[in-house]
Amino acid sequence: MQKTPRTLPATQVLLCGGIIVTLSLGIRHGFGLWMLPITQQMGWTRETFALAIAIQNLSWGVLGIFGGMLADRYGAFRVLLGGTLLYAAGLLGMALSPTPFLFALTTGVLIGAAQAGTTYSIIYGVIGRQIAPERRSWAMGVAAAAGSFGQFLLMPVEGQMILRMGWQPALLAIVALALLMAPLAFGLREPDFHARHATLRTQTVRHALAEALRHPPYLLLTAGYFVCGFQVTFIAVHLPGYLSDKGLSPQVSAFALAIVGLLNIVGSYSAGLLGQRFQKRWILAFIYATRALVIALFLLAPVSPLSVYVFAAAMGLLWLSTVPPTNAAVAQIFGLQHFSMLSGFSFFSHQLGSFMGVWLGGYLYDRSGNYDMVWMIAIALSVMATLLNLPVKETPMHRPLTQSA
Repeated sequence: MQKTPRTLPATQVLLCGGIIVTLSLGIRHGFGLWMLPITQQMGWTRETFALAIAIQNLSWGVLGIFGGMLADRYGAFRVLLGGTLLYAAGLLGMALSPTPFLFALTTGVLIGAAQAGTTYSIIYGVIGRQIAPERRSWAMGVAAAAGSFGQFLLMPVEGQMILRMGWQPALLAIVALALLMAPLAFGLREPDFHARHATLRTQTVRHALAEALRHPPYLLLTAGYFVCGFQVTFIAVHLPGYLSDKGLSPQVSAFALAIVGLLNIVGSYSAGLLGQRFQKRWILAFIYATRALVIALFLLAPVSPLSVYVFAAAMGLLWLSTVPPTNAAVAQIFGLQHFSMLSGFSFFSHQLGSFMGVWLGGYLYDRSGNYDMVWMIAIALSVMATLLNLPVKETPMHRPLTQSA
């Protein structure tokens, strides 16, 4: 009689996975606060800083595919440990790099690789394998909310550290926070992982990827994800600079991004919860359409701390709320055997959008002196993503002679 593979307690999965995402994304979302101090002291342009962050997002996207493959094959534990060490090394390089090239290599490539091994595609793979399907979308919403809590928690902390310690010592102190992810990874060490993996082994990686790339709903979800990456990374990195140009203090920027993180806890959790009851395509279409409206109203309103905080609250409800329904739809359509890889592949599109959003923001600012064109692009892309997600069908794939995941 075949022994049933053991599972981890759901509370342990969500607690350890949630704190890892809290730390990884909480640190990452604060990078925009370092743009002005670093560029002013080093004599670099905003485009130089933006290019490094753009490379970071691209590295995250590309290496996320391979991180997902490794996690599907060997389990999340080893990938999380490797990602933690890369994060510490990248932050050290961000603090100590004397040239734009080294800054791009460490802040860009190394931290991007670290995020590929410590964020959603890896954590969601554990959630998918360890938590029952009827609770999966909700659990993914909890993990996404944890990432939002990290932004709310760490954004003002990082802002105060920069103010009181200086940007370089503050970055060195953040290294210690990143290293806390290592012991938490032990809580996601899955029992009987190889036995469970063997029961699901019905497709090769090549076949699974080819199947997904021929499936229109997956392509539409992936294309919509590009827009999410463009918008959130542009806002996270360039909002402090935009508000500074409008005469507002850095504290307003830090508080606004903290509000985004706080309200995103509600938005991400709600999106995951709603994904258990409604089709994910309607949730995603609503999110992208509402983003277009919120950005347009923000640009039309007079700039003041109040208008910034209202914008931050509205965007916070929509910030990472795309992540649970998108990933839950991928798991529902394709099953779990190659979920981390397929999630990583769709997230690569998200990171291409992130690359374009952060780099284009710096590029167009340096040439025009403002961010007006990028805001217009963000609105247009929201409309496009709304239309892309409406036709998505979430029907599971039917494979002859294949055990359902």
